Amino acid sequence: MLALCAIRESGVTMAARLTGIRACVFDAYGTLFDTGSACRKNAALLGDRAQALASRWRDKQLQYTWLRAAQGRHADFAQVTRDALEFALEEMGLPAAELAAPLLADYGRLEAYPDAAPAVQAVRSQGLRTAILSNGTAQMLDQLVAAGQLAGRFDAVISVDEVGVFKPHQRVYAHACSRLGVAPAEVCFVSSNGWDAYAASACGMRVAWCNRQGAVAERLPGRPDVEMRSLEHLARLLAG
Repeated sequence: MLALCAIRESGVTMAARLTGIRACVFDAYGTLFDTGSACRKNAALLGDRAQALASRWRDKQLQYTWLRAAQGRHADFAQVTRDALEFALEEMGLPAAELAAPLLADYGRLEAYPDAAPAVQAVRSQGLRTAILSNGTAQMLDQLVAAGQLAGRFDAVISVDEVGVFKPHQRVYAHACSRLGVAPAEVCFVSSNGWDAYAASACGMRVAWCNRQGAVAERLPGRPDVEMRSLEHLARLLAG
C-alpha cells in the first residue's frame, strides 16, 4: 500500500512518516534542476517550439540511456545529451549549427527548482546525510550544483560513471548505498522520474516520488513510499 503524501493547495496531508532514515539521496535532472530551462532561455531562437524541443530532447536523452544500458555500450551523459539534442533538432527541422551550442551551454546551467535548496537545507538541518545520485557526469553535476547555488549542501555527488551503467540498473543504487555507508532501507531516495523512483524502491530504498507533472503510477517492480508534488514538505516526512 502506497503511503501517500498528497500535496494540496491548502497544505499537505500526511499519511505516514519515513523512519530510520540516515541519508537523503536526490536525483538531479527533473528533481533538483529544471530540464526545460535550457530551451526557455533560448526562446528568442526557438519561438513557440521551445517546449516541444525540450520535451523531445529529454525523451530521447532518456531513451538513449536505457538503450545504451541494455546494449552494454556506456557513454557519458554529456555525449548522450548532445546526441539526443542533435536528433531532436534534425527531427524537428531546426538548425543544429545555430542552436546546438547555446542549448548545450545552458543545459550545463539548468535552473534549480525554487524548492530545491530549501528542501536540501531542511533535510541537512535534521542531521541527515545528503547526496546526489545522477546519470550526469561529475563535471556536469559540479557545474549544476554551483550554478544552482547548492554548493556545500551535499556530502556526496555521485555519478553513474563510477559504475559504468545508467539508471535504472540496480548497481547504481547499490553503489550509492556503498558510497554513503548505509543500508538501502536507511536511504530516502527522492526523484521526480517515476521509473527512477520505482527502480530505487525495487532495490530496497525508501522512496519519495516528487511527481511534479502529476504522472500516473508506473507498472514496474517497486513502489514509492510517498508521492508528493513538490519538495516543500520533504523534511517533515523525515522528521523524528
